[in-house]
Amino acid sequence: MKYTQLHGLTVSQICLGSWHLPASSEKYGDGILKVDRKETSRVVKKAVDLGINFFDTANTYHGTISETHLHPEHSGNAEKILGSCLEGYDRESIVVATKVRAEVARFPNGGGLSRKHISWQIGESLRRLRMKYVDLYQIHWEDQNTPPEETLDILNDLVHRGSVHYTGVSNHSAENMEKMLRISEERGYEKFITMQEPYSIAERDIEKDKVQVARKYGMGLLAYVPLAQGILTGKYLKGIPQGSRASYIKPLREETERLKSIASRVREAAETLQITPAQFSLAWLLRMQRELGITIVPIIGATSVRHIEENCSATEINLPDDVFRSFMET
Repeated sequence: MKYTQLHGLTVSQICLGSWHLPASSEKYGDGILKVDRKETSRVVKKAVDLGINFFDTANTYHGTISETHLHPEHSGNAEKILGSCLEGYDRESIVVATKVRAEVARFPNGGGLSRKHISWQIGESLRRLRMKYVDLYQIHWEDQNTPPEETLDILNDLVHRGSVHYTGVSNHSAENMEKMLRISEERGYEKFITMQEPYSIAERDIEKDKVQVARKYGMGLLAYVPLAQGILTGKYLKGIPQGSRASYIKPLREETERLKSIASRVREAAETLQITPAQFSLAWLLRMQRELGITIVPIIGATSVRHIEENCSATEINLPDDVFRSFMET
């Protein structure tokens, strides 16, 4: 495993996420698939064995469903499972990131970026993770009802209390991020060190404006869905496999059709180089660090030990210039 820097924080070049964890065949009474905890534990162990020290989660993640705001009663499950899996490791040897913003309860102040909500949820996240602090605390998306000064003030407090070491931002507009960063500079607050955004060969919208913000303020990019939720692995080119994410998430089934052409191109290029489509996609993303002038850490999802092994090996792959650049205009 190779390592990189997010300001003073040293992290593995690959981060293991918990948005989608290995699914069990069992379901709750409302039909939501449960997480296979034993397989998740094996995946986390293999990740650590391979040198991954960086783990990402959120207070809203369940582990098998995307839209937990529709099922807030399932929020926090991924934090509980990740905390359980990491409990046996030296806390100082790992880096844990989580997020806040989502509606996790159906009452006023049950979501958002207010001082009240954030103060409540950092405590809940630490309890579920079984930790005294988180290394990176990220605001998950915008909250139009809370002044940015209020949000930044409580985040700054959390850093100086020791509950949080660094802060980051996710799914905010470039304009909003820059506004918050300027406020932090003016008030002497701790500034965001990362932005977490969707980024892959198939989704490059952030290059239009957000990358410039990252470069200007020295922020790292945590690239989520770097494999377009598995579409770029090519596994959907011949249909929807039983038990795959697309088999139980309808919007993903629609996305597989839209991205079929690029997934096919990635597979062909990977076969030529005798690597897998997943390895090609991640190696391409890591190469983009040089092109964009920012640190990029892909956040991978893995539902098996094999996925972890395959994805981690992408850090050792150097794509030929002509092949890499043939995807620059995708």
